[in-house]
Amino acid sequence: MTGKPRAAVSWSGGKDSCAALARAWASYDVVAMLTMFDDDETRSRSHGLTPAVLDAQAARLGLRRVAGRGSWATYDRAFSDALARLAADGITHVIFGDILFEEHRQWAEQICAPHRLTAVEPLFGSSTADLFEEWVSSGSDALIVTARAEFFDETWLGRPLRRELLPAFADLGVDPCGERGEYHTVVTNSPLFNAPIRLKLLNRVQVSGCWALDLAVDDAAGV
Repeated sequence: MTGKPRAAVSWSGGKDSCAALARAWASYDVVAMLTMFDDDETRSRSHGLTPAVLDAQAARLGLRRVAGRGSWATYDRAFSDALARLAADGITHVIFGDILFEEHRQWAEQICAPHRLTAVEPLFGSSTADLFEEWVSSGSDALIVTARAEFFDETWLGRPLRRELLPAFADLGVDPCGERGEYHTVVTNSPLFNAPIRLKLLNRVQVSGCWALDLAVDDAAGV
């Protein structure tokens, strides 16, 4: 028993959920990560990650992976059902990676409330420029896995987040953290991980106005 509140993290697999977890880690007994998937649970929502990639992240964080699944139309209900499972496990707090938009923070609070869960927002109200700098200075690593075609071409897929990208982001009118959905990432290393993840970069496709990168875990690298 740690004496800390028992918590889960709403986990996209990307940098913002990882940064939120890093900020909250010392204050909570984090035991699980919740990720939303499509109907057949083959790809995560927004980031398009496979269960194998999420499994690798969960193993390196030492967290139990919990999945919700459904269409965008049924997203709220599926997320609420997953929260009910977390609450039944004695979890009292859920960590979210929202940064700028008040409606996102309100949604988190409102969907947690019926389950007597408290939404925790460690990043909310922070400067996205400061958060980007904090990320690249922390020793964490992430790769771009989706990129909106109105801003980026396919060559951006697979690029690691580095300070050198900021001038190009500024020229393109892209928020440093992609907070308006300009890009999403997959975390491959963090001070919270017990080992890095090695990924194979596979196909690049354009879907619904976004470039998306398919990934596989390099099994030869181990866990």
